Amino acid sequence: MNVTIYDVAREASVSMATVSRVVNGNPNVKPSTRKKVLETIERLGYRPNAVARGLASKKTTTVGVIIPDISNIFYAELARGIEDIATMYKYNIILSNSDQNQDKELHLLNTMLGKQVDGIIFMSGNVTESHVEELKKSPVPIVLAASIESTNQIPSVTIDYEQASYDAVKALIDNGHEKIAFVSGTLEEPINKEKKVKGYERALTESGLSLREAYVVEGDYTYDSGIEAIEKLLEENEKPTAVFVGTDEMALGVIHGAQDRGLNVPNDIEVVGFDNTRLSTMVRPQLTTVVQPMYDIGAVAMRLLTKYMNKETVDSNIVQLPHRIEYRQSTK
Repeated sequence: MNVTIYDVAREASVSMATVSRVVNGNPNVKPSTRKKVLETIERLGYRPNAVARGLASKKTTTVGVIIPDISNIFYAELARGIEDIATMYKYNIILSNSDQNQDKELHLLNTMLGKQVDGIIFMSGNVTESHVEELKKSPVPIVLAASIESTNQIPSVTIDYEQASYDAVKALIDNGHEKIAFVSGTLEEPINKEKKVKGYERALTESGLSLREAYVVEGDYTYDSGIEAIEKLLEENEKPTAVFVGTDEMALGVIHGAQDRGLNVPNDIEVVGFDNTRLSTMVRPQLTTVVQPMYDIGAVAMRLLTKYMNKETVDSNIVQLPHRIEYRQSTK
């Protein structure tokens, strides 16, 4: 049977209130009594009931994290940043995969609230008006991580995706390229359609280069879609000499697809990825890529959430972390 607070109090010959004060770190307990209670807890193997404590304090010290796919290396690093800061502030994590399905995302949101979490970190490639309305109804704070919503009503931690894309394409232009393709993630998602595509187009337009519709190819974030994208681009009469790719995983597909066609990267075609996941150093040549600080985004999102949960002062509810380009061997 589970050992209860009653058992500890009886064995230590103290009140349940004293045991509770010891467990919760209350200083108003005599050292000798504290020592006796702690020894009894150790001997009996007592573990405080977090649910009961939550009911009493109106807090569960638990945070819900809704993530599209924990097996994706990008989200795994984000989750690690969240977990480390949660541990630092003594919060537990409930992690759920949404599979980027809107119905499932909204179901998980209500499930988390039903579990009485103190706050939620939410990630989605497409935060719709329906999402925003549900998130605004939440009785607990919610922070978006690496996710955007146009109204800025929900606190978020991101980078400037349009500027990051602009910088990547401008770097290729500065290398002398005029025929630059873009392999994007799904264009249904605002982070691609409204940010990365616009950054790509702005860099070309400002440099006086023409926009070619055939040079924008939509992928689905997978390695295979990167291979399919470069095969399509290499069928063009005027083949691109450089490719900006919306994720590292797709960029690996682009590199290998180009190599399968007998092209040398970077001598025949240069490739720039996005995210700077560990994959970028596992390919040969190693991938030049935009650094999106995934761990930091997760960590800062969790810290921002703790501020809301503890009613601390928040300077800004929209946080943009800096980005940069990590130059490696897939560009000259």
